[in-house]
Amino acid sequence: MTFTGERLPGGDEDFAVDLERHLAPYRWLRARAAGRSVLDAGCGEGYGAALVAEVAAKVVAVDRPEAVTVAAARHRGPRLEYRALDLLRLDDVGERFDVVASFQVIEHLPEPADFLAALRRRVAAGGMLIVTTPNRLMTVSENPYHLREWTAPELRALARPVLPGVRVLGVHVSERVLAYERARGAQVRRLLRWDPLGLRRLAPDVVVRRVFPWLARVVRRRVRGADGGPRIGPEDFAIHGNDLDRALDLVLLVGAE
Repeated sequence: MTFTGERLPGGDEDFAVDLERHLAPYRWLRARAAGRSVLDAGCGEGYGAALVAEVAAKVVAVDRPEAVTVAAARHRGPRLEYRALDLLRLDDVGERFDVVASFQVIEHLPEPADFLAALRRRVAAGGMLIVTTPNRLMTVSENPYHLREWTAPELRALARPVLPGVRVLGVHVSERVLAYERARGAQVRRLLRWDPLGLRRLAPDVVVRRVFPWLARVVRRRVRGADGGPRIGPEDFAIHGNDLDRALDLVLLVGAE
């Protein structure tokens, strides 16, 4: 799959920190998924679904056909099933699951509340739903693929009408990751000085899909520098409900952990 600047290219050192960020909720889920059925709605390249499938009874991973084609070629397993599906038609999945997960998806959707309600309908009785999305307060760069990002109170207000009993947690990171994010933001601001009038927002999609991936890579290579940048791993991430304004990502959780 051609890198778009949004979906992560597997095994790319320029995006190693981004990958660890995306893997953090999957690792959290893996620790709670043993012997359970799991739906991964918006599986992307499939690395997270494959990680969870190592311990789950089964994982059904759904996404657009082009994503599923790549995921199925890269990540396979006896308890991992891929389905090509429009996420706006999630009820077509049919069955219910012990755990339903959707990571870094709702910020792309025009009707996120409807999608949250559809996710809830796929949760079996006594099951768990977990959703992640970027924390607007911690975002250091524009993303043309995101229709909206939320603060914790805004996300709670969005979710409560359709997810009774929902809690908001955060994906918290170490000072090393925060330093990396600050440096990335500084590089982005330097580049944006070349567009003081904001003309980039008027660019057609075909231009965005060519320029944004290139800029994303340029920024990360500048931050990495000659020494390769910080060495970030699972120990740099934790999920809990404290100090949500400083969480890199926000987490919606329904059901017992």
